[in-house]
Amino acid sequence: MRFARRCLFVLCGLASLSLSAHAVEPPNVLLIMADDFRDFGGAFTREVVKTPNLDRLRARGTDFERAYVQYPVCNPSRSSMLTGLRAEQTGVTGNDSPLRQKMPDVVTLPQLCKDAGWQAHAFGKIFHLGGGRDAAKKAQWMDAGRSWQSAQAFEATAIGKKMLAGRNVTDGALKWCAWGAAEGTDDDQPDGQIVAATVAKIQELGDKPWFIGCGFMKPHDPFIAPKKYFDLYPLESIKRWIDPVDTTPVRPEAVGFGDYGKAFNQFTDQEWCELLRAYCAGSSFMDAQLGRVLDVLDQNQLWDKTLVIFVGDHGYHTGERNWWNKNTLFERSCRAPCVIAAPGMKGGQKSHSLVEFVDLYPTIADFCGLKMPHAAAGVSLRPILMNAEAKVKEVAATLVTRSPKLYGQSVRTDRWRFTLWSDGQTELYDHERDPEELHNVADQHADVVAELSAKIGTLPKLRS
Repeated sequence: MRFARRCLFVLCGLASLSLSAHAVEPPNVLLIMADDFRDFGGAFTREVVKTPNLDRLRARGTDFERAYVQYPVCNPSRSSMLTGLRAEQTGVTGNDSPLRQKMPDVVTLPQLCKDAGWQAHAFGKIFHLGGGRDAAKKAQWMDAGRSWQSAQAFEATAIGKKMLAGRNVTDGALKWCAWGAAEGTDDDQPDGQIVAATVAKIQELGDKPWFIGCGFMKPHDPFIAPKKYFDLYPLESIKRWIDPVDTTPVRPEAVGFGDYGKAFNQFTDQEWCELLRAYCAGSSFMDAQLGRVLDVLDQNQLWDKTLVIFVGDHGYHTGERNWWNKNTLFERSCRAPCVIAAPGMKGGQKSHSLVEFVDLYPTIADFCGLKMPHAAAGVSLRPILMNAEAKVKEVAATLVTRSPKLYGQSVRTDRWRFTLWSDGQTELYDHERDPEELHNVADQHADVVAELSAKIGTLPKLRS
């Protein structure tokens, strides 16, 4: 009995020491975001795009192969992710207003860590960078002073703005729909400058606990990258996606809407391939900058004390449903890359569990030992990081809005994607038989429609 008590005393003491060490040395957090960077699974496989550094990070962490955003547009997705709240709750459903206009007092993810003693700094696009060129407006959009001690945006140098080749494939109808093979080095482009500033800040902070946001701008339009990245993808090697002739048509608000749809319907095969080549070049350019961040973690032996998260802010169509953009409720728009490397967790894992980007806030709070400041819409992903076979939820949900009265909500389960529009129209896709979501089978599965309609009914009401 005395021996048992003594062992219990020793174990308790060790646990206390472990907790104390955790409190003294909280993990750093490195949140790396790529803009408009889609998941390359499925028909458009990862082998098409050369991303050796993302593969390198996957080897150190867990690759969440079914991770879903809560709104497939930059500002709403980032606002949701960085508050841990669904877009229905934040009310941020477009790129026209910063988060604080809707939720002035919400505690964001980096703010949670900053207020608890972490050094918090952002480089590039973490929150959406709207607001034009006015410095005060940019600071408001980046949430400088509230979420971060510092937040900095970047732009191409004069050399980096010179194009060796390129054009607008819509003859100017869509100003953003342009590609360019740029002169200069990586650091003549914003992403090169973003990673240089990120690396410098990591080295400067040393042993101080930090939360750093490294927000790459690519492969977002305009589709510009240094010429050497275009050289990785000869135009003749690029194959465009063509929808099968029996693809089920959908309502105009689902995909193909507005001036974008009109322009895409006029694209030639050459123009689709030019854009796809430029998107691939921008993705490899971003990946090269990611490698520079991973290098500094290697050089400073920071992997054992840093929680590293890489995400795209949403998916992206590169021709599926004749669409070149995001903002749909199809898999290509709703699913995005998500890789997490956590101290003490096994690397090289792949998870097929459904997860959502609202899960990132409680996951980081969990690893940092911080209490959630508001009720979480998501859950910690620690169980999956400990065991890649674990599951933490049965559905993942995404919202889009088309007008004050028309919106769509979509849920993804292991087998199904179900979309319910606010006027009652439905879409149902069977991923066991139709992973590209080509055939709407809602009228063949009334029981599934009823079950998943009920799931959507449990989501928060859309905030005005």
